[in-house]
Amino acid sequence: MIDRRVLLASATTLAAFSAFRWLGFGGGAKAAETAKVEKFEIEKTPEAWKKQLSPAQYNVLREAGTERPFSSPLNKEKRKGTFACAGCDLPLFASETKFESGTGWPSFYQALPNAILEKQDTTFMMVRTETLCRRCGGHLGHVFDDGPKPTGLRYCMNGLALSFKAADGSTT
Repeated sequence: MIDRRVLLASATTLAAFSAFRWLGFGGGAKAAETAKVEKFEIEKTPEAWKKQLSPAQYNVLREAGTERPFSSPLNKEKRKGTFACAGCDLPLFASETKFESGTGWPSFYQALPNAILEKQDTTFMMVRTETLCRRCGGHLGHVFDDGPKPTGLRYCMNGLALSFKAADGSTT
């Protein structure tokens, strides 16, 4: 039997969560909202993106989703090469800037020049810096100021938002 206090507390929590989402604090289509405000070199309809991307990639790149930590094969990628946007193939990070952050997502301390846009992200009742692909506006992840030298930055990226091109020409 459910206690009335537990039921009331659960209903209150659900109502508060719904209100925060309605006010724009709870995730959702952040990259899509940004794409409506900004003009990007590559713009496609949601239907065109869905044809190009897997459902999981679409969720991350176009709806600002997040993949499960430690689920990306790119976490273990150690070869020399370049990490690019999975949506438009824009080179984003050199392999030399990748490091093991222990967070479960591919992490880098520096983006390539003119590759990343940064936006304030206030989802989940916190302030973070969201990273977007400069060319297509795809959501990549977030950047934090707790990374290693020389920059002190940690670009915490969703592996689904990236592709890898090895220096020898092979891709992942």
